[in-house]
Amino acid sequence: RVPLKVYNRHKILLEEGGGGDMSVHRRSLGVYEDVLNQLKAKGIRLTESRKAVIRYLMMSDQHPSADVIYYDLLPDNPGMSLATVYNNLKVLVEEGIVSEIKVNNDNTTYYDFMGHDHLNIVCEKCGHITDLDLPIPSFKEEVESQTGFRITREQMILHGICPNCQKPESK
Repeated sequence: RVPLKVYNRHKILLEEGGGGDMSVHRRSLGVYEDVLNQLKAKGIRLTESRKAVIRYLMMSDQHPSADVIYYDLLPDNPGMSLATVYNNLKVLVEEGIVSEIKVNNDNTTYYDFMGHDHLNIVCEKCGHITDLDLPIPSFKEEVESQTGFRITREQMILHGICPNCQKPESK
C-alpha cells in the first residue's frame, strides 16, 4: 500500500490490487499501468507531468478543474506549468481516458477519469457532480448503422436537481 497523499483539496490513496471499500475513483496500480501502456502503444510520450496528472485523476474522488489539479500537484512538481496540465488533459480527453464535464452557468471545465462504466450526474442549480455506478448500454452500433457516423467515443451525462437543492429554503 502506498501512503495516503493529501493534497490541498483531495485525499488520494493508491492501493495495490484494489478491494476494500475504496471510492469509485480509487483505482489499482494495474489500471494505472494499463493506461500508461495504452498511451505508449499510440506513441504518446509518458512524461513525469503526464503520469502525475493521470495518477491524480485516477485517485481523486472529485471532478477537479485544471486549476485544482495544477495547484495540488505543484508542490511535488515545481517545474510544472498550468499550460502543461491543460495540454496533458487535452491528450487524455482525446484518448478517451478522461472526460470533460461542463456545468451550467460555470465557465470551468471539470475532469473525470473514465476507467470504469459510470454516469455523471450534474446538478443544474449548484453544479455538484455525482458519479453513479451503473452498467451503461452502448449506442455505438445502433447510431453508426442509422447515421453512418463512425463513433469514436461515448459519454453520457445526466442533468437534474440534487437533493440539497430540492429542499425548500428556510426562512
